[in-house]
Amino acid sequence: MDILIVDGYNMIGDWPELKSLKMKDLAAARDDLVEKMAEYQAYTGYRVIVVFDAHYVQGTEKKYQNYKVEVIFTKENETADERIEKLAISLSNRKTQIHVATSDFTEQWAIFGQGALRKSARELLTEMNMIEKGIEKKVKKIQEKRPGAKIPLSQEVAEIFEKWRRGQ
Repeated sequence: MDILIVDGYNMIGDWPELKSLKMKDLAAARDDLVEKMAEYQAYTGYRVIVVFDAHYVQGTEKKYQNYKVEVIFTKENETADERIEKLAISLSNRKTQIHVATSDFTEQWAIFGQGALRKSARELLTEMNMIEKGIEKKVKKIQEKRPGAKIPLSQEVAEIFEKWRRGQ
């Protein structure tokens, strides 16, 4: 099994689209990243865990799933880097390959020393762009093959059905 652990604020601070969104609405940038990671997970089959530092969201540690992506906000005095290292150690075994997405050079070396593979923010963004293009091609191909609906649906109802299909 492959697991991708993502340093959430590191990606938000590096990906141009998320970086500009962060200036207006940090929560929306987080949600957008999680949504993109859900696409990544669905396309690659990797288990994806996104870790955010607690200093932007005060309080106790929070864990939840969104679009089947595990999202973790660290404890108040714990950095995302510390949590990522702990996760990499605890999830590592002979049947699992851990990948960590961060552009933090120190973190990359710490992770690499534990046998995990690293991806920079830029590498993950490039991979995401290729995945999105692949998804677009598949959707286009399916739409071309699929016969029209027997029952005409409004755009709103079609969107609701699509969300159900995706398990949201």
